[in-house]
Amino acid sequence: MKVAKTISALRTWRKNASTRIFLVPTMGALHAGHAALIRSARKAVGPRGCVVVSLFVNPTQFGPKEDFASYPRPLRRDLAVCRKAGADVVFTPGVGEMYAQDRSITVEESSLSRALCGRSRPGHFQGVCTVVAKLFLAVQPTHAIFGEKDWQQLAILRRMVRDLNFPITIIAHPTIREPDGLAISSRNAYLTPIERSRAPRIHEVLQCAAQKRTPTGIERFARKALSAIPGARLDYVEAVEADTLTPLKSRKRPGRLAAAVFLGKARLIDNIPLLVLT
Repeated sequence: MKVAKTISALRTWRKNASTRIFLVPTMGALHAGHAALIRSARKAVGPRGCVVVSLFVNPTQFGPKEDFASYPRPLRRDLAVCRKAGADVVFTPGVGEMYAQDRSITVEESSLSRALCGRSRPGHFQGVCTVVAKLFLAVQPTHAIFGEKDWQQLAILRRMVRDLNFPITIIAHPTIREPDGLAISSRNAYLTPIERSRAPRIHEVLQCAAQKRTPTGIERFARKALSAIPGARLDYVEAVEADTLTPLKSRKRPGRLAAAVFLGKARLIDNIPLLVLT
């Protein structure tokens, strides 16, 4: 497995690499969900293709009061996870490698990013789009794989690839969960034992709410039940159209039920599909 710390080293490798390359962008602190993405990429690309994993804690997607400084960076452990899961190359740039000090160009999505997490994390998705676009240009992958846990991010990056004509296929991977249903996340480490015992209730509530026949009923049930979790503070819970993220008007179109809930220091997000009802 090759480790590249600079864009120039990555591009030198790319000149002689396979024409079929899967990129798995991450911020490190890898867990079982990331490992599943890497394994899925390895399986999809085949023995003659290449899997590239990026490990970069991107400062531009953190707000001023968010956890950039304390975000875990266990590089040695992350490299071991990448090797075991089947990565061929790991890209580990520093902030100075990815961003010039006098940078003045960003990539901004102006529609999908206004909903859900975009309302409570201004600038977050501009940072995501900018860094992913830069990774696409550095790696030049044919495919990139993202988890469905961050559904809004997935929808925005699909739109970016479409609108900017990146020759890249976006692959969605189902959310990886703990046995009790909690969506696996690096930020689960912030939960106390008591908070961790309560956190699976988020997924349970979404599943129960999805049984309601109207978007209004879904949101009303979910809002009440999530707010009733001891110690929880609800950021949002919304039923939206799966592709546009606009409010879901009926169960005649595919939807997504998405929520963000604070438990202690952790802000936990989750979502599930809302299937069409006849």
